[in-house]
Amino acid sequence: MGANMAQRLMGGGHKVVGFDPAEAARTALEQKGAQSAATLEQLVGKLQAPRVIWLMIPAGAITDGTITGLLPLLSAGDTIIDGGNSNYLDTLRRAAAVAKGKINYVDSGTSGGIWGLAEGYSLMIGGDEAVVERLRPIFETLAPAKDQGWGRVGPVGSGHYTKMIHNGIEYGMMQAYAEGFAILQHKAGFNLDLHQIAEIWRYGSVVRSWLLDLTADALAKNPTMKGIAPYVADSGEGRWTVAEAIELGVPAPVITISLLERLRSRDKDSFTDKLLSAMRNQFGGHEIKKE
Repeated sequence: MGANMAQRLMGGGHKVVGFDPAEAARTALEQKGAQSAATLEQLVGKLQAPRVIWLMIPAGAITDGTITGLLPLLSAGDTIIDGGNSNYLDTLRRAAAVAKGKINYVDSGTSGGIWGLAEGYSLMIGGDEAVVERLRPIFETLAPAKDQGWGRVGPVGSGHYTKMIHNGIEYGMMQAYAEGFAILQHKAGFNLDLHQIAEIWRYGSVVRSWLLDLTADALAKNPTMKGIAPYVADSGEGRWTVAEAIELGVPAPVITISLLERLRSRDKDSFTDKLLSAMRNQFGGHEIKKE
């Protein structure tokens, strides 16, 4: 669990013990008033049964390894909450594995980023209804309000599935904002102030959103995006969303194109574009721009 999440939980009166292999991270957590643990054994030993272990770590092998390390230390009735961006298929597999030891498994698709401490986290929760209800005080503390921004969306796996689609939508929204502002930026004759326009759109406009708020802030700090490489990473959830859309036969062109644009941003020596230029030269004699 991140330090901000721990701090929010402590503010709600919950006991928090945080494990991190890095000493600096443990020290930072202690400075916020929480206890820390240098090993998983220490972590489990400092918690009273039934224990609740919240994982906030990268998806994939790290999550699998942590769960493997935890299982021999936990007891029947304990609960593991995966708050990371795990693939829902991995979540289903892990839930089935821990159930053999009568360990509860809850997946919490978590959105809010670095602003979660102040704004609260959006929590999309999958798991047994009775288990989620027992954990209600935790979710109510982390969410923007007790009755806002969180909820059990279905059985185990559904929380991460919902978060996956959430992130796919986010890809499309970000791409649309970026393209729109790029068009404005290229209209040199009007000398448009992009930050001013973003601020106008933030109030009353049908395209206002928190993403636009963050965009306005970014444009205020760096109007020309100086020093930022045109390289956009992806966490994997956009890919999973597109794969799921194909599997279900649901057309999702905006999300798909936004993912492909991120992949394109990383190709600094595009063979595709070179071949396109060569083809134009072949059929029409069009000039080829040399490197």
